[in-house]
Amino acid sequence: MAFWTAGAVGLMIAYLLGSIPTGYLAGKLLQGIDIREHGSMSTGATNVLRTLGKWPALAVLVIDVLKGAAAVLVARWFCPWLASQLSPTPPTAAELQVSVPWMVCLAGIAALLGHGRSIWLNFAGGKSAATGLGVVLAMSWPVGLGTAAVFGLVLAITRIVSLSSMLAAVTAIVLVFGLAHPLPYRLLVIAGGLYVIMRHRANIGRLLAGTEPRLGQSSPQLDSTP
Repeated sequence: MAFWTAGAVGLMIAYLLGSIPTGYLAGKLLQGIDIREHGSMSTGATNVLRTLGKWPALAVLVIDVLKGAAAVLVARWFCPWLASQLSPTPPTAAELQVSVPWMVCLAGIAALLGHGRSIWLNFAGGKSAATGLGVVLAMSWPVGLGTAAVFGLVLAITRIVSLSSMLAAVTAIVLVFGLAHPLPYRLLVIAGGLYVIMRHRANIGRLLAGTEPRLGQSSPQLDSTP
């Protein structure tokens, strides 16, 4: 019972971390604007770049990555600690070995949902790609680095953020199966990768039509953000 209570608290924290509306706050703090009314009308780093400039966009990107990483750390360290405080008999090492990966899985999904469906923005938000990268980096740094490398390479070649994000999501799925990882981690990456791709469905239509804007181009009111 203690571990389930700790897990529920951890999931709430993970969701709230993911739901921090970084891009929205950057617009309000830096220029007093609602960034959802400008550019692509989204809160992700891509629209922050178009609307506020490269340094605010970099800050938003880094913070969004850190949100995902923090959610995994909460599941991996805080939840077991809280469970040990709530129970007269702390969880054994064997119990933690089984339960913690599942908690990481659920916390990662909660962080992605928080970013995409933020409670502070009436359950709207970004595409969760940056937050997803943070989740994967904290879950398994080899998978995370491989995912980031593919994102960077595709972006350098195409300068299309949405395409880079989706191919990075596919890469994460391939890598998590190519390397030794427990089942919960694989389920997390599959669910997270598919969620990120689903959030880009409008971008897929524009990619097929050849109208998706490239990085550095001004865009009409589209919906393309990581």
